[in-house]
Amino acid sequence: MTTEADSRELPTPYWYDAQAAGADDAIGVLEALRRFRSADKSMRQRTQDDMDMNETDLAALRFLIAEEKREHEVGPTDLAHHLGISTAATTKLIKRLVASGHLQRRPHPHDRRAQILHPTPGAHDEVRATLAAMHARMMGVADAFAPDEQLVVVRFLTAMADAVALVHDPEPVGTEGDAATDPATDAPLDAPGEATSAS
Repeated sequence: MTTEADSRELPTPYWYDAQAAGADDAIGVLEALRRFRSADKSMRQRTQDDMDMNETDLAALRFLIAEEKREHEVGPTDLAHHLGISTAATTKLIKRLVASGHLQRRPHPHDRRAQILHPTPGAHDEVRATLAAMHARMMGVADAFAPDEQLVVVRFLTAMADAVALVHDPEPVGTEGDAATDPATDAPLDAPGEATSAS
């Protein structure tokens, strides 16, 4: 239960209805999630800096290492699909990772026209050195929760992922004929001004 002192320490709740019953507890959960997302973003930036890579290159390398551990063969088309980027962008990405010594291109064993992408041993070592300690800490945190608590966390995060994955929100509810307004400011949604961060 969030205490009165705790609620005073929470940041401005933006569009949340802070007056609703139980709002302090729910807002506390969302603010904890916000803090995790901020820490995760900072971690990813540090990892990119340490490995001298951009976000897409690092995501590609992590995907390829994970698929290799599963003994799955990955070609350029598979990588493009996973990253959601074009064939041309994938070709440039592969060239960068080959040039940096993180990736090897090998002929497909059954199709001469195709290639299989493999992280180099050096890439494995670099990713392990950069991320292994953090992954161990994260596993320790998750393992410290009882199984029933873990299920609640999984259910919450899955539901939250579904909530933020919605492309289109329902139409704002308002008086017929009235312009829709921002619940945080009562300003028209299409009015000029600074956008409020959603996370």
